[in-house]
Amino acid sequence: MHTSSRPNTLSWLVHLATRLLARSLNMPEPLVYNTGVFVFARVQAVENSVGRTLCPIRMWRVLLARIQLWRGPP
Repeated sequence: MHTSSRPNTLSWLVHLATRLLARSLNMPEPLVYNTGVFVFARVQAVENSVGRTLCPIRMWRVLLARIQLWRGPP
């Protein structure tokens, strides 16, 4: 059975990067980590809302609705 060391390496690198950033900003590590999680969550929420807005099917429906409004009632 072969086990991969990649998840452990990635975890170690994230911890090292967090520690170095915390030291350079002169902030506690947990604050840097939690701020990063918060920023990631906000960016993800914006990307999801923009993705929903720019969805081709949604845009097609909006376009069809506007064409129907432009034409007026049948």
